Amino acid sequence: MTPLRDRLGPIGARLRPGAGGTLRAFLAWWTQALASWLPAAWRQALGMDRGRLLLHVDGDDLTLRLHRGAGITDLGTVPGLAPDTDLPGLATPATDPLARLLKPRVAELPRWLFLPAANALRRRLVLPAAAADRLRDVVGFEIDRQTPFAPADVAFDARVLGRRESDGQLDVELVAVPRSAIAPQTAALGPLAGTLAGIDVAAADGAPLGVNLLAPADRHRHRDPWRTWNAALAAVAVLACGLMLWQVLQNRRAAADAFEQQIAAQAQAGRRAAAARQQLNSLVAGQAFLDRARAERPVAVEVIDELARRLPDETYLEKLSIEGQRLMLIGLSNEAAALVGRLQGSALWRSPALAGALQPDPATGRDRFTLTAELVPSTPAPAPTAPRPSTEAADADASR
Repeated sequence: MTPLRDRLGPIGARLRPGAGGTLRAFLAWWTQALASWLPAAWRQALGMDRGRLLLHVDGDDLTLRLHRGAGITDLGTVPGLAPDTDLPGLATPATDPLARLLKPRVAELPRWLFLPAANALRRRLVLPAAAADRLRDVVGFEIDRQTPFAPADVAFDARVLGRRESDGQLDVELVAVPRSAIAPQTAALGPLAGTLAGIDVAAADGAPLGVNLLAPADRHRHRDPWRTWNAALAAVAVLACGLMLWQVLQNRRAAADAFEQQIAAQAQAGRRAAAARQQLNSLVAGQAFLDRARAERPVAVEVIDELARRLPDETYLEKLSIEGQRLMLIGLSNEAAALVGRLQGSALWRSPALAGALQPDPATGRDRFTLTAELVPSTPAPAPTAPRPSTEAADADASR
């Protein structure tokens, strides 16, 4: 099995369908996976790999080591450590003994008691994949069978080595240390014992196994110094995001209002252009109607000219009326009875006839007549239509 699969095996076991993987486990794995792509300096700057402070008790001496990433750095040794006493030259047990020896950023790291490999008893187990969620509780029932100690006499933990491809079961290693081996070292730590976040064991190569033998109730919850800053930055980020969204909304509203005003102005100009176009169309239609009406009957001058050529010289007209297609003549003539024959055959009218009887006029000695005829509609040439304004011209008028 590859090292990558060794590292992802425990997470894969927790996230398998049916294995009961939690959202917190997935988020932790996802965060670690993303952080693994960042350089070590970036992870440290972002607080993703702050490391931990390993405390190794060797007789009366206390060795301090910094475990960060995959490397361990020796910070130094504090000599003269005695049980139930403070470190030399330091304050009362109520104070932090390491605060004066280490830099603040190192002194604030989680502190772990680091035990030699000879103190631990390790056993390999095969467990179902469903045991990944409560691995520590499950291996607690195996201590009687796998070790010569009772569960109350040992501090134990388990780690997942991998998952079998054949049946999906977990390869687990049980790590147990007798409490009788831990008690002298915690007693030697004095006030530092209450600040321990965990107890780890060295492997064969001297590197930490990655287990925590300390019971969850006894682990010191170390306060993250960046938590307040992270909360403040998160609040600022949320506030900035809210302000940004509000500003975007205000910008969109302002743009919508400006667009609505622009549309209203253009609509008013469009209405004026539409009214002008309607007025123009009405004028053109009225002119066309007048042209058609004028073309449907002869011109009055032509009618008068035709009458002057056809009526005899002794005929006088008192009234000439043209109403629509009806022509009416009232006058005096010596040849009133022959007027109908003279007016027939004209291209300007048809069906000339006397209306009523002839009436003699004693004063002039002529006959008064009333003659009617129907004007003949002419066939004019098609009148030119007014050019229809184009869309571009209408838009230009609307813009003006």
